[in-house]
Amino acid sequence: MTGPRRSPDDTGQMRLVGGVIAVAMLAWLAANWAGGHYGWPVEYAFLADLAAIGALVWSLLVTWRIWRRRDGAPRER
Repeated sequence: MTGPRRSPDDTGQMRLVGGVIAVAMLAWLAANWAGGHYGWPVEYAFLADLAAIGALVWSLLVTWRIWRRRDGAPRER
């Protein structure tokens, strides 16, 4: 049994979403470590948090859009 076929566009977008999530988390961890190590002001930590939240919300919206597009696609039987 096979699932619905993915278009090449969906596959590329799913890879992009995965990359954005990975880079956002690594950058967020690095910013928090650097802020604590070098004694940066707390405002920079909030900026890093907001940037990470923005990347994750974007990833969630793109993933939801891919899921909805696949949900409406005709299925093979």
